[in-house]
Amino acid sequence: MFTRPPRVANRSRNRQAGQQQKDKLGNPPSRPPGLGQIGSMLSMVVLGGGLVVAAVTGYGMWRTGEQFMDGVKLMFTPKPPEDKVDVRTLVVEQVKGASELTTAIFSMQTVVPTESNRKVGNYVIGQTNLLYMAHGEVRAGIDLGAISEENIEVIENGDDLPPSLVVNLPAPKILDSKLDVARSEVYDYDRGFLQLGPDRAPELQTLAQQEALKRIRQGACDEGILTMASERAEVTMRQLLTPLGYENLTVQVAAPVGCS
Repeated sequence: MFTRPPRVANRSRNRQAGQQQKDKLGNPPSRPPGLGQIGSMLSMVVLGGGLVVAAVTGYGMWRTGEQFMDGVKLMFTPKPPEDKVDVRTLVVEQVKGASELTTAIFSMQTVVPTESNRKVGNYVIGQTNLLYMAHGEVRAGIDLGAISEENIEVIENGDDLPPSLVVNLPAPKILDSKLDVARSEVYDYDRGFLQLGPDRAPELQTLAQQEALKRIRQGACDEGILTMASERAEVTMRQLLTPLGYENLTVQVAAPVGCS
């Protein structure tokens, strides 16, 4: 039977005794973390979260303070004046853009005779006759250049109803009358027996044109061109002012006085 030598056994016992003595003096055996360490860790986490929340809260208060100061500045800063658009001015600008409102056109054809005599004393020894066939046109309407803000009325109908717009137009008149020279011509020119009549074709043609223009204007008046212009002015004005957005629109046209 094998027996450990005394010296080896003593070494083994001495080593075990020294290890036990070292453990008693300063090297306690390792052990899992206790409740104290866990509490310290939780405290650090809570402290860090509190710092983050405090930072966010401070930033929010800083932004809120800025907004508060901005509100205080607005309270003591006078508001700029509100720019209001005068509806009457818009209507006048819209209307004047058309310059003249032609609402009726009258066309007419007429034959005008003219003559010129050659006399010796009280006796006619020769006569010249010119027959002129004229085509002319007459335009009637309203001079929009004469309209001002005084011709426009804006009537408020309450908060629930849109305002009404009343436009007072001046009386229609003849805006223009002219001959269509391309379609007009001297139909006949005769100086009489032995050509004794004076040769005054240009003068007689001019006289015939003036007379033709008078007849055409008078024919337009007789046909009621100003009445037609007044009736059509309302429809045309509505079409012109519709883009402004006024549904309650009243157009009043003054009655024409005479015709010339």
